[in-house]
Amino acid sequence: MQEPKPCFALVDCNSFYASCERVFRPDLARVPIVVLSNNDGCVVARSADAKPFIKMGEPYFQIREKLVQHGIVAFSSNYALYGDLSQRVMTVIDSLVVNSTAYSIDEAFCDLGGMTLPLERLGRQIRSKVLRYTGIPVGVGIAGTKTLAKLANHAAKRWQRQTGGVVDITDSVRRDKLLKVCDVSDVWGIGRKMTEHLTGMGINTAWDLAKADPWTLRKRFSVLVEKTARELQGVPCLEMDEINSPKQEICCSRMFGTRLTAIEPLREAVAAYAARACEKLRAQNSLCKKVRVSIRTAMFNPDEPKFARGVICELPYPTDDTRVITKAAVAALSELFQEGFKFSKAEILLMDLRQPNEFTADLFAPAQSKGDGRVMHVLDEINAKWGRGTLRTGRVPVTPEWNMRRELKSPSFTTRLDELWTVR
Repeated sequence: MQEPKPCFALVDCNSFYASCERVFRPDLARVPIVVLSNNDGCVVARSADAKPFIKMGEPYFQIREKLVQHGIVAFSSNYALYGDLSQRVMTVIDSLVVNSTAYSIDEAFCDLGGMTLPLERLGRQIRSKVLRYTGIPVGVGIAGTKTLAKLANHAAKRWQRQTGGVVDITDSVRRDKLLKVCDVSDVWGIGRKMTEHLTGMGINTAWDLAKADPWTLRKRFSVLVEKTARELQGVPCLEMDEINSPKQEICCSRMFGTRLTAIEPLREAVAAYAARACEKLRAQNSLCKKVRVSIRTAMFNPDEPKFARGVICELPYPTDDTRVITKAAVAALSELFQEGFKFSKAEILLMDLRQPNEFTADLFAPAQSKGDGRVMHVLDEINAKWGRGTLRTGRVPVTPEWNMRRELKSPSFTTRLDELWTVR
């Protein structure tokens, strides 16, 4: 019996953050929306009807009048709401396909190999059920490789009225037609600088890249560009587990809601960021051997003294223990801190990450005990069930003074009992 040909779908939520804000606000269904970054700094998401007026990354303080002029509603980022709705979207997708892998908070790759239902019909079923069960609109791209599926999804969104939000290019004729009308910059993994290099070689469209010699691309650029070209030709080069390979570094950094001049609130912030970074570390089953701690002032106020410095500290052994990493980070902060500055940001960077079996242990060196690993597992389970921060280190306060500013935040409709949706 012949094995089924590889087939993948990319399900991508449309303007995800803005769509989340609309789920519990039907009055905003036809109102343009933007979502702001931490501390209401700049625009990080826009609904489709806001894009003609507002650029990504524009500072909020500069565009307030423009928002009023065009009737655009701004929201502070509500990550608790977005994370919960993302989980609901992924659960619906999982129920409709054999195998799916979340690529980001608003995207999932699905393995459709061997499925008997007509693929376009399956794509429309996914789109319909996700919208019905979560209120989030999605686009679906279907193809023989993940790079092509990503491009098909781009087309599904770009020509939504004509396609109904679903594009299937498993047929080679339809695939080639799409490749010829898409710019090379539309291809997954081809950034601005790479686009400049490729256009200099006469590679202007996705079709040109698919027809380019893969070995030449590998020698001139990288194996990733070679794989991209082969995937555009219909040759699968990326496995499902390659999409979410473990990160080599994990960073957690935030701008403070208010400037900090004392070391104690800085210690609280560093401890909180270390705890969050450790959650991510354990989620990918990695251990860390080095931590970089850095703090800085605002760099654009000419009237304030500037300070930006970081220090790397070696951990006693490879670990994912929040307590060990927090202790090292707080100690490093004592080396960094200086009086007389108004600090606006701290950063924790976990470095030298490896899987547990990738470290060569010294016979006489200390190592993380199995008991410590079990403690961290219980910590994560409790926080997953009852909400992040239910259990935390003693240095992290419940309501810190440095918490980020979110003056335009919508209620956490699905994650807080005191902010449940009410109908009047």
